[in-house]
Amino acid sequence: MSVREVLTWPDPRLAQVCAPVEIIDPELITDMFETMYDAPGRGLAAPQIGVMQRVFVMDVGWKTGEMEPMACINPEIVSRSEARVTGEEGCLSLPGVSVEVERFAEVELRYTDLTGERLTQPLAGFASICAQHELDHLDGKMHFDRVEADLKARVLKEYEALT
Repeated sequence: MSVREVLTWPDPRLAQVCAPVEIIDPELITDMFETMYDAPGRGLAAPQIGVMQRVFVMDVGWKTGEMEPMACINPEIVSRSEARVTGEEGCLSLPGVSVEVERFAEVELRYTDLTGERLTQPLAGFASICAQHELDHLDGKMHFDRVEADLKARVLKEYEALT
């Protein structure tokens, strides 16, 4: 298993919609967790390492001491709360820059886990935000695609100044 390179914006693969996973690849999932922890991030989607499949991993608790690894294969949001939250989001594919993004406060996520079991799980708080962020990657969207055009331009200019 290995840590893989994380693609950064404006790599065109980050703007592509990913294909459904047909065969679960445990080695890919292991590499994704290793890459995420090494980065260090709390979520990582397959296209961020150049794999154009609908899979992401996340662990929203590990930085505070409680590991909660989750591998989500062919994920989909099946319900959303009416309530929304706005918070600052960073991204491993846009290092050094964050932006305020509005998301659903709670979602219900349906996905296949590493064992092939189809699960539905309610997510709230940071877990909800993280899952929505990673799911956006599978749809070819970056977090800055969810903000007004002037803010997006400012974020991209700030990023260009760092690179």
